[in-house]
Amino acid sequence: MGCLPNASHSPVFLLIGFSKSRVPASLLFFLFLTIYLVSLLGNVTLVLLISRDSRLQSPMYYLLRGLSVIDMGLSTVILPQLLAHLASNYPAISAARCLSQFFFFYAFGVTDTLVISVMALDRYVAICDPLHYHSVMNRQLCARLLALCWVVSIAHTMLHVGLIFPLSWAGDAQGNVILPHFFCDHRPLLRASCSDIHSNEMAIFLEGGFLMLGPCTLILLSYARIGATILRLPSASGRLRAVSTCGSHLTMVGFLYGTIIWVYFQPHSQNSQEQDMVASVMYTAITPLANPFVYSLRNKDVKGALHRLFGKGKVDS
Repeated sequence: MGCLPNASHSPVFLLIGFSKSRVPASLLFFLFLTIYLVSLLGNVTLVLLISRDSRLQSPMYYLLRGLSVIDMGLSTVILPQLLAHLASNYPAISAARCLSQFFFFYAFGVTDTLVISVMALDRYVAICDPLHYHSVMNRQLCARLLALCWVVSIAHTMLHVGLIFPLSWAGDAQGNVILPHFFCDHRPLLRASCSDIHSNEMAIFLEGGFLMLGPCTLILLSYARIGATILRLPSASGRLRAVSTCGSHLTMVGFLYGTIIWVYFQPHSQNSQEQDMVASVMYTAITPLANPFVYSLRNKDVKGALHRLFGKGKVDS
Protein backbone atom coordinates (compact mmCIF):
# COMPACT_ATOMS: atom_id res chain seq x y z
CA MET A 1 0.00 0.00 0.00
CA GLY A 2 1.50 3.30 -1.09
CA CYS A 3 1.50 6.42 1.05
CA LEU A 4 -0.44 9.52 0.09
CA PRO A 5 1.44 12.81 -0.27
CA ASN A 6 0.08 13.99 3.10
CA ALA A 7 1.03 10.81 4.98
CA SER A 8 2.41 11.57 8.42
CA HIS A 9 5.18 10.24 10.61
CA SER A 10 3.54 11.75 13.71
CA PRO A 11 -0.21 11.17 13.50
CA VAL A 12 -2.80 10.94 16.23
CA PHE A 13 -3.97 7.34 16.67
CA LEU A 14 -7.57 6.53 17.54
CA LEU A 15 -7.78 3.26 19.46
CA ILE A 16 -11.32 2.17 18.60
CA GLY A 17 -11.03 -1.49 19.59
CA PHE A 18 -13.98 -1.35 21.99
CA SER A 19 -15.98 1.39 20.27
CA LYS A 20 -18.18 -1.11 18.41
CA SER A 21 -18.55 -3.46 21.35
CA ARG A 22 -22.05 -4.46 22.38
CA VAL A 23 -20.99 -4.12 26.00
CA PRO A 24 -21.54 -0.59 27.39
CA ALA A 25 -18.38 1.46 27.94
CA SER A 26 -19.31 1.97 31.61
CA LEU A 27 -19.44 -1.79 32.19
CA LEU A 28 -16.12 -2.31 30.38
CA PHE A 29 -14.60 0.47 32.50
CA PHE A 30 -15.76 -1.21 35.71
CA LEU A 31 -14.56 -4.63 34.48
CA PHE A 32 -11.04 -3.47 33.52
CA LEU A 33 -10.74 -1.27 36.61
CA THR A 34 -11.53 -4.31 38.77
CA ILE A 35 -9.04 -6.47 36.85
CA TYR A 36 -6.33 -3.82 37.22
CA LEU A 37 -6.87 -3.21 40.93
CA VAL A 38 -7.09 -6.92 41.80
CA SER A 39 -4.01 -7.61 39.67
CA LEU A 40 -2.04 -4.91 41.50
CA LEU A 41 -3.27 -6.13 44.88
CA GLY A 42 -2.38 -9.75 44.14
CA ASN A 43 1.07 -9.02 42.76
CA VAL A 44 1.97 -6.46 45.44
CA THR A 45 0.90 -8.94 48.12
CA LEU A 46 3.05 -11.67 46.57
CA VAL A 47 6.06 -9.34 46.31
CA LEU A 48 5.71 -8.25 49.95
CA LEU A 49 5.28 -11.80 51.21
CA ILE A 50 8.34 -13.07 49.36
CA SER A 51 10.40 -10.06 50.41
CA ARG A 52 9.55 -10.29 54.12
CA ASP A 53 8.98 -13.97 54.91
CA SER A 54 12.15 -15.88 55.70
CA ARG A 55 10.56 -19.13 54.50
CA LEU A 56 10.09 -17.74 51.00
CA GLN A 57 13.73 -16.99 50.23
CA SER A 58 14.48 -19.82 47.77
CA PRO A 59 15.49 -19.09 44.15
CA MET A 60 12.01 -20.13 42.95
CA TYR A 61 10.37 -17.36 44.99
CA TYR A 62 13.06 -14.88 43.99
CA LEU A 63 12.10 -15.51 40.35
CA LEU A 64 8.39 -15.42 41.19
CA ARG A 65 8.84 -12.02 42.84
CA GLY A 66 10.55 -10.76 39.69
CA LEU A 67 7.68 -12.12 37.60
CA SER A 68 5.15 -10.29 39.79
CA VAL A 69 6.99 -6.98 39.34
CA ILE A 70 7.00 -7.51 35.57
CA ASP A 71 3.28 -8.35 35.59
CA MET A 72 2.52 -5.12 37.45
CA GLY A 73 4.49 -3.17 34.86
CA LEU A 74 2.77 -4.94 31.96
CA SER A 75 -0.75 -4.24 33.21
CA THR A 76 0.14 -0.64 34.15
CA VAL A 77 1.42 0.08 30.64
CA ILE A 78 -1.92 -0.97 29.11
CA LEU A 79 -4.88 -0.69 31.47
CA PRO A 80 -4.74 2.92 32.83
CA GLN A 81 -4.65 4.27 29.26
CA LEU A 82 -7.56 1.98 28.31
CA LEU A 83 -9.54 3.15 31.34
CA ALA A 84 -8.94 6.79 30.40
CA HIS A 85 -10.21 6.11 26.88
CA LEU A 86 -13.30 4.27 28.13
CA ALA A 87 -14.08 7.13 30.52
CA SER A 88 -13.66 9.89 27.93
CA ASN A 89 -15.14 8.18 24.85
CA TYR A 90 -12.33 9.83 22.86
CA PRO A 91 -9.64 7.16 22.47
CA ALA A 92 -6.90 9.37 21.01
CA ILE A 93 -3.19 8.92 21.64
CA SER A 94 -0.31 10.85 20.14
CA ALA A 95 2.40 9.13 18.11
CA ALA A 96 5.01 9.71 20.85
CA ARG A 97 2.82 8.22 23.57
CA CYS A 98 1.81 5.37 21.26
CA LEU A 99 5.42 4.41 20.57
CA SER A 100 6.24 4.77 24.28
CA GLN A 101 3.41 2.42 25.15
CA PHE A 102 4.58 0.00 22.44
CA PHE A 103 8.15 0.10 23.81
CA PHE A 104 7.24 -0.60 27.42
CA PHE A 105 4.61 -3.17 26.50
CA TYR A 106 7.15 -5.09 24.42
CA ALA A 107 9.87 -4.74 27.09
CA PHE A 108 7.67 -6.06 29.91
CA GLY A 109 5.93 -8.66 27.72
CA VAL A 110 9.11 -10.23 26.32
CA THR A 111 10.79 -10.18 29.72
CA ASP A 112 7.74 -12.00 31.08
CA THR A 113 8.15 -14.86 28.60
CA LEU A 114 11.90 -15.09 29.25
CA VAL A 115 11.51 -15.18 33.03
CA ILE A 116 8.94 -17.96 32.71
CA SER A 117 11.51 -20.00 30.76
CA VAL A 118 14.09 -19.37 33.52
CA MET A 119 11.52 -20.64 36.03
CA ALA A 120 11.29 -23.86 33.98
CA LEU A 121 15.07 -24.22 34.34
CA ASP A 122 14.70 -23.71 38.09
CA ARG A 123 12.07 -26.48 38.30
CA TYR A 124 14.31 -28.76 36.22
CA VAL A 125 17.25 -28.40 38.61
CA ALA A 126 15.01 -28.72 41.67
CA ILE A 127 13.46 -32.01 40.54
CA CYS A 128 16.17 -33.60 38.40
CA ASP A 129 19.21 -32.61 40.52
CA PRO A 130 17.87 -31.76 44.00
CA LEU A 131 21.17 -32.39 45.80
CA HIS A 132 22.88 -29.58 43.89
CA TYR A 133 19.86 -27.26 43.66
CA HIS A 134 20.98 -24.64 46.20
CA SER A 135 24.53 -24.57 44.86
CA VAL A 136 23.42 -24.24 41.23
CA MET A 137 20.31 -22.04 41.48
CA ASN A 138 21.61 -19.50 43.98
CA ARG A 139 20.45 -15.89 44.34
CA GLN A 140 23.44 -14.54 42.42
CA LEU A 141 22.70 -16.74 39.39
CA CYS A 142 19.01 -15.86 39.51
CA ALA A 143 19.85 -12.13 39.61
CA ARG A 144 22.14 -12.53 36.60
CA LEU A 145 19.48 -14.48 34.70
CA LEU A 146 16.86 -11.82 35.44
CA ALA A 147 19.25 -9.10 34.28
CA LEU A 148 19.97 -11.07 31.10
CA CYS A 149 16.24 -11.37 30.44
CA TRP A 150 15.91 -7.59 30.66
CA VAL A 151 18.92 -6.95 28.41
CA VAL A 152 17.67 -9.34 25.72
CA SER A 153 14.14 -7.94 25.96
CA ILE A 154 15.21 -4.30 25.65
CA ALA A 155 17.52 -5.06 22.71
CA HIS A 156 14.65 -6.92 21.01
CA THR A 157 12.25 -4.05 21.71
CA MET A 158 14.61 -1.38 20.40
CA LEU A 159 14.99 -3.33 17.15
CA HIS A 160 11.23 -3.34 16.52
CA VAL A 161 10.75 0.26 17.65
CA GLY A 162 13.55 1.25 15.27
CA LEU A 163 11.75 -0.52 12.41
CA ILE A 164 8.40 1.12 13.23
CA PHE A 165 9.76 4.64 13.75
CA PRO A 166 10.34 5.46 10.02
CA LEU A 167 6.88 4.23 8.94
CA SER A 168 4.21 6.61 7.67
CA TRP A 169 0.44 6.50 8.11
CA ALA A 170 -2.22 8.01 5.88
CA GLY A 171 -4.84 9.50 8.16
CA ASP A 172 -8.09 11.37 7.67
CA ALA A 173 -8.47 15.10 7.13
CA GLN A 174 -7.68 15.76 10.81
CA GLY A 175 -4.57 13.58 10.67
CA ASN A 176 -6.11 10.77 12.74
CA VAL A 177 -5.18 7.14 12.06
CA ILE A 178 -7.66 4.44 13.02
CA LEU A 179 -6.31 1.48 15.01
CA PRO A 180 -8.98 -1.21 15.60
CA HIS A 181 -7.38 -2.22 18.89
CA PHE A 182 -7.31 -1.09 22.54
CA PHE A 183 -3.57 -0.31 22.75
CA CYS A 184 -0.61 0.32 20.45
CA ASP A 185 0.20 -3.26 19.58
CA HIS A 186 2.57 -4.39 16.85
CA ARG A 187 0.17 -5.98 14.38
CA PRO A 188 -2.43 -3.14 14.36
CA LEU A 189 0.31 -0.55 13.87
CA LEU A 190 1.72 -2.43 10.88
CA ARG A 191 -1.72 -2.99 9.36
CA ALA A 192 -2.46 0.74 9.58
CA SER A 193 0.78 1.82 7.95
CA CYS A 194 0.93 2.81 4.30
CA SER A 195 4.70 2.17 4.12
CA ASP A 196 6.49 -0.99 3.08
CA ILE A 197 6.40 -3.25 6.14
CA HIS A 198 8.21 -6.24 4.64
CA SER A 199 11.24 -5.77 6.91
CA ASN A 200 8.97 -5.48 9.95
CA GLU A 201 7.19 -8.73 9.07
CA MET A 202 10.48 -10.49 8.49
CA ALA A 203 11.80 -9.30 11.85
CA ILE A 204 8.69 -10.65 13.61
CA PHE A 205 8.94 -14.10 12.06
CA LEU A 206 12.74 -14.45 12.06
CA GLU A 207 14.16 -12.59 15.05
CA GLY A 208 10.92 -12.68 17.06
CA GLY A 209 10.35 -16.32 16.16
CA PHE A 210 13.87 -17.22 17.25
CA LEU A 211 13.35 -15.37 20.53
CA MET A 212 10.18 -17.39 21.12
CA LEU A 213 11.68 -20.67 19.89
CA GLY A 214 14.62 -20.54 22.30
CA PRO A 215 12.57 -20.24 25.52
CA CYS A 216 9.94 -22.69 24.21
CA THR A 217 12.66 -25.24 23.49
CA LEU A 218 14.16 -24.75 26.95
CA ILE A 219 10.74 -25.23 28.56
CA LEU A 220 9.93 -28.35 26.51
CA LEU A 221 13.31 -29.96 27.17
CA SER A 222 13.14 -29.10 30.87
CA TYR A 223 9.70 -30.62 31.29
CA ALA A 224 10.59 -33.67 29.20
CA ARG A 225 13.43 -34.40 31.66
CA ILE A 226 11.19 -33.50 34.59
CA GLY A 227 8.50 -35.90 33.36
CA ALA A 228 11.01 -38.73 32.97
CA THR A 229 12.37 -38.06 36.47
CA ILE A 230 8.89 -38.00 38.02
CA LEU A 231 8.01 -41.36 36.44
CA ARG A 232 11.10 -42.88 38.07
CA LEU A 233 10.19 -41.70 41.58
CA PRO A 234 9.48 -44.71 43.80
CA SER A 235 6.55 -43.31 45.79
CA ALA A 236 3.19 -42.05 44.55
CA SER A 237 3.27 -39.21 47.08
CA GLY A 238 6.64 -38.05 45.72
CA ARG A 239 5.29 -38.06 42.19
CA LEU A 240 2.22 -36.11 43.32
CA ARG A 241 4.35 -33.45 45.05
CA ALA A 242 6.55 -33.05 41.97
CA VAL A 243 3.53 -32.71 39.67
CA SER A 244 1.95 -30.18 42.04
CA THR A 245 5.17 -28.16 42.11
CA CYS A 246 5.20 -27.87 38.31
CA GLY A 247 1.46 -27.59 37.74
CA SER A 248 1.13 -23.85 38.37
CA HIS A 249 4.07 -23.02 36.14
CA LEU A 250 2.85 -25.24 33.29
CA THR A 251 -0.60 -23.63 33.48
CA MET A 252 0.81 -20.13 32.97
CA VAL A 253 3.28 -21.30 30.31
CA GLY A 254 0.47 -22.71 28.17
CA PHE A 255 -1.72 -19.67 28.74
CA LEU A 256 0.92 -17.03 28.00
CA TYR A 257 2.77 -18.67 25.12
CA GLY A 258 -0.43 -19.92 23.51
CA THR A 259 -2.00 -16.45 23.25
CA ILE A 260 1.23 -14.78 22.07
CA ILE A 261 1.78 -17.36 19.32
CA TRP A 262 -1.87 -16.97 18.32
CA VAL A 263 -1.54 -13.21 17.83
CA TYR A 264 1.96 -12.74 16.40
CA PHE A 265 2.91 -15.89 14.54
CA GLN A 266 -0.10 -16.64 12.36
CA PRO A 267 -0.73 -15.28 8.85
CA HIS A 268 -3.21 -12.40 8.77
CA SER A 269 -5.79 -14.57 7.03
CA GLN A 270 -5.82 -17.08 9.87
CA ASN A 271 -7.20 -14.86 12.61
CA SER A 272 -9.44 -11.81 12.70
CA GLN A 273 -8.80 -8.53 14.46
CA GLU A 274 -11.53 -9.43 16.98
CA GLN A 275 -9.77 -12.70 17.80
CA ASP A 276 -6.48 -10.82 18.14
CA MET A 277 -8.11 -8.45 20.64
CA VAL A 278 -9.49 -11.30 22.74
CA ALA A 279 -6.06 -12.97 22.83
CA SER A 280 -4.43 -9.60 23.65
CA VAL A 281 -6.78 -9.10 26.61
CA MET A 282 -5.70 -12.52 27.84
CA TYR A 283 -1.96 -11.79 28.01
CA THR A 284 -2.12 -8.08 28.91
CA ALA A 285 -4.86 -8.20 31.56
CA ILE A 286 -5.81 -11.75 32.52
CA THR A 287 -2.29 -13.23 32.79
CA PRO A 288 -1.01 -10.55 35.25
CA LEU A 289 -4.26 -11.03 37.18
CA ALA A 290 -4.04 -14.83 37.23
CA ASN A 291 -0.32 -15.28 37.99
CA PRO A 292 -0.33 -14.42 41.73
CA PHE A 293 -3.49 -16.45 42.37
CA VAL A 294 -2.41 -19.49 40.38
CA TYR A 295 0.95 -19.61 42.14
CA SER A 296 -0.41 -18.83 45.61
CA LEU A 297 -3.54 -20.98 45.64
CA ARG A 298 -1.54 -24.04 44.56
CA ASN A 299 1.40 -23.33 46.87
CA LYS A 300 1.41 -24.31 50.54
CA ASP A 301 4.40 -22.06 51.34
CA VAL A 302 2.65 -18.94 50.05
CA LYS A 303 -0.61 -19.84 51.78
CA GLY A 304 1.33 -20.42 54.98
CA ALA A 305 2.95 -16.99 54.66
CA LEU A 306 -0.49 -15.43 54.22
CA HIS A 307 -1.76 -17.21 57.32
CA ARG A 308 1.25 -15.99 59.29
CA LEU A 309 0.73 -12.46 57.98
CA PHE A 310 -2.95 -12.24 58.92
CA GLY A 311 -2.69 -14.53 61.92
CA LYS A 312 0.18 -12.80 63.71
CA GLY A 313 0.00 -9.42 62.07
CA LYS A 314 3.52 -9.89 60.74
CA VAL A 315 5.59 -12.42 58.84
CA ASP A 316 8.81 -14.09 59.87
CA SER A 317 11.93 -12.11 59.05
